[in-house]
Amino acid sequence: MAAIVKTVGQSGQIALGKAYAGRHVLVDELEPGVWLVKLGEFIPDNERWLHTPEAKADLDEAVAWAETHPAAATDLDALESRLP
Repeated sequence: MAAIVKTVGQSGQIALGKAYAGRHVLVDELEPGVWLVKLGEFIPDNERWLHTPEAKADLDEAVAWAETHPAAATDLDALESRLP
């Protein structure tokens, strides 16, 4: 891909083109005035815990259990009678 010269507008924005409209980019400032721009999908901070090895293991275990234990109707009266 050829280098392209862009001008930063008065609002501080750079247009990357309509092909990237609505997409997320990561802008990494390697040093003052040197930026690396990466297109991608990014994980919101409040969902980052789901991508830890511990959470993945827990989710894998839960999915495996659900695959071997089909859903069944619950008798709410019987369930209530077991409550202390």
